[in-house]
Amino acid sequence: MTNTGGRAARVREVRRRLTQEGPPRTRDREGDVETVTLPEQHCDQLRDLIVSEGAEKVVEIGLAYAGSALAIAEALATVNRPLPRHVIIDPFQEREYSNAGWDLLCSAGLDSIATLMLTPSSIALPQLLAGGFVADAAFVDGSHRFHEVFVDLYFLRKIVRPGGLIVIDDDWWPSVHTAVQYYERNLGWTVIPDAFPGEPIGVGPQGTPGARCKAYRLPDPSFEPSFEDFRAF
Repeated sequence: MTNTGGRAARVREVRRRLTQEGPPRTRDREGDVETVTLPEQHCDQLRDLIVSEGAEKVVEIGLAYAGSALAIAEALATVNRPLPRHVIIDPFQEREYSNAGWDLLCSAGLDSIATLMLTPSSIALPQLLAGGFVADAAFVDGSHRFHEVFVDLYFLRKIVRPGGLIVIDDDWWPSVHTAVQYYERNLGWTVIPDAFPGEPIGVGPQGTPGARCKAYRLPDPSFEPSFEDFRAF
């Protein structure tokens, strides 16, 4: 990636416009942007995590209005590795969001490194795995149904390199939290402490403040537990 300073500045400008002016188009739902968009503080923290990781390739599940995607793109521009790639999976981007998030990414010149897959993650992730794609990090903000989150994480542990980073949004949802617990208790995923410092932002689905985002470090080397070694979650 050339001209890293200029590219990062261009991404920051689009991020600023998104924060101050909102996306170019929204769904006709009250408070939709605030509901589905990662808060700016968390976006900055996500960016800093990706930078500290020195990431070159990132998988993201869920695009919506591109708040987190722009933060990841800023990180990739800052790291400035030779072959950056940002794979984004969102089957609803075109029909639900009228490509608002993708258009923002393109306006920042990111279509040269970003790929948008308009298929469900349960289909897109196996395709990436079969194609030999290896990521340094992943950001997960897709379906919040337990079984779909569980399947996303199943494939991501095979796509993200050993020792890599997986960041979960909306960990305060019981279904999301429970799915992640299996991988933490049985497959050696470890929480990265203070990855998202500060007071909780917003209120979770049960009506109380909680930790929205959580970052995990994958084990290195990766391993498969024995059939008998199962810890309830």
